[in-house]
Amino acid sequence: MQTRFLRIGMIVTLALGGCCLSFGQAPPKVNRHAVVKGAVAPDFELTALDGTKLDLARYKGRVVVLNFWATWCVPCRAEIPGFITLQKKYSGHGVQFLGISMDDDIAPVRAFYRKFAVNYPVAVGNAKLAELYGGILGLPVTLVIDREGRIFAKHAGEVSETTIEKEIETLLSAAPRQPAQPH
Repeated sequence: MQTRFLRIGMIVTLALGGCCLSFGQAPPKVNRHAVVKGAVAPDFELTALDGTKLDLARYKGRVVVLNFWATWCVPCRAEIPGFITLQKKYSGHGVQFLGISMDDDIAPVRAFYRKFAVNYPVAVGNAKLAELYGGILGLPVTLVIDREGRIFAKHAGEVSETTIEKEIETLLSAAPRQPAQPH
């Protein structure tokens, strides 16, 4: 009986927590070491919706906000307008938003991209990429990556525009780390 209540409680917690789960796919393998604060964000190479190459290494030296999302995910759809606003505000200050859709089909992603005038690169991800980032078990997941390519913050579930903006400001105000000088 207690186990049944525990399972029900977990389901309710997930439902109220704002994360959308993908029930149509096998769960990705979990590699929790990849998402530890301070760890180097794993590089990847995908093709963006506009046909250009999208790889994380290209953005080293910038603050990157990497958002895993899907068109069917209500919390994902709710936070993207804030990301569009922040991309517009900070693009000239060394900040780049990147969207990784976890949709199975590219057609709804293209339609969403056009309808909402997304102003940052978006690509369709895959299970391999999800695994690199610790296993994306629910959506949305947003990572804030510093100028050296290290993970500064990870948000599972909907994150506010205010929270992301504070993290961006923190990283922009931090002096870049200098390489250690040999003695």
